[in-house]
Amino acid sequence: MGFGTYVGTRSSSLNIKKEELLIKSVKYDVFEDFVVFQAQIDPLHAMLINIVEGGAVQELYVENGAMVTQGMPLARLYNPNTEFNFLSQETAIIEQMNNLSVQKLSLRNQELELSKELITIDHDYNDARLEYDLNQRLYANKVLAINDWQQTEEKHRYQEERKNLIQKNITRETEVNKIQIAQINQALQAMSKSLETLRKNKKNFMILAPVGGRLSSFDAVLGQTYQAGTSIGKVDVMKGYKLIAMVDEFYLDKINTGQMGTIEVKEKTTAVRVSKILPEVKSGQFKIELEFVESQPQGLQQGVSFGVKLSLSGRERKLVIPKGGFSTITQGKWIFVIEGDKASRRDIELGRENPYYYEVISGLKDGESVILSNYDDYKNVQLLNLN
Repeated sequence: MGFGTYVGTRSSSLNIKKEELLIKSVKYDVFEDFVVFQAQIDPLHAMLINIVEGGAVQELYVENGAMVTQGMPLARLYNPNTEFNFLSQETAIIEQMNNLSVQKLSLRNQELELSKELITIDHDYNDARLEYDLNQRLYANKVLAINDWQQTEEKHRYQEERKNLIQKNITRETEVNKIQIAQINQALQAMSKSLETLRKNKKNFMILAPVGGRLSSFDAVLGQTYQAGTSIGKVDVMKGYKLIAMVDEFYLDKINTGQMGTIEVKEKTTAVRVSKILPEVKSGQFKIELEFVESQPQGLQQGVSFGVKLSLSGRERKLVIPKGGFSTITQGKWIFVIEGDKASRRDIELGRENPYYYEVISGLKDGESVILSNYDDYKNVQLLNLN
């Protein structure tokens, strides 16, 4: 590029060859606010493979990318400390259950002994009752002496009171035992559930496929230790696809769910729609998900990328200028406008943009010519003399 020399006192000028400049016209044209970005094909549904009990990988049964079925073993972990704790807990629970069972048996034996005692007492009472009835008749017929009758009455009274007392004790003991046995049964049920849960947890060292599908991001390494809660991969459910894209944070407030876009698949335009926005910004980008509006194209493969054109507004007729390097220096606030063989700086206001055009809000008119070249070499120049 030829620079010439700076001329003037108040406003500097520069002689420049016109053919070295990128010159375009301001014009009315159809303007559509849209953004273009790359999106990657991803399974519609996936489930993470999480480690429940931490440990070192002792065995691997499958490789990344393999097709798996629900419940299929993927890897086995080992943690000696956790294994020992499981064994200690299991032993303690079984011992407690045995102790409670012994207590329960003891209470049952008490009830049995009381029942046996009642049978003996009932037999003694019946003997006393028979003797009482017989001697009562003999005494009434003056066959039995009064002393013998009085002894019979006392014996009958004793056996009757003894029987009533034992029956009350048995009733009371039975009620108490019933409560204790119910409490023991509840404790045994709780311990049985704890033992069942403990034994299930022991099986967590075996990593199983949570669902059927294709294994992906499975990075387990033999001998490597993983903490509980760590994800070591996922299973992609092969029932449809979606698009995943990372978009510049500039568009965070401009993209909404439901906005429509298109991709080109085998030279055919396919409609897509924004289904989810994850607004967390990382490295100047945020994540969005897009779904296919109609039936999905045939032959899609996970990981393949497509260019997405996402519409941010409808098609409108607006005053526009093509995009160029000038905006890097001017930030869209001024531009060189050509009048004859000169180009002077002019303040402008630009609105929306797409990959091809800026929308002109003010400062320019239809048909005017502007310089779109990079302004690095004459950012402090007020006037360009075009040769």
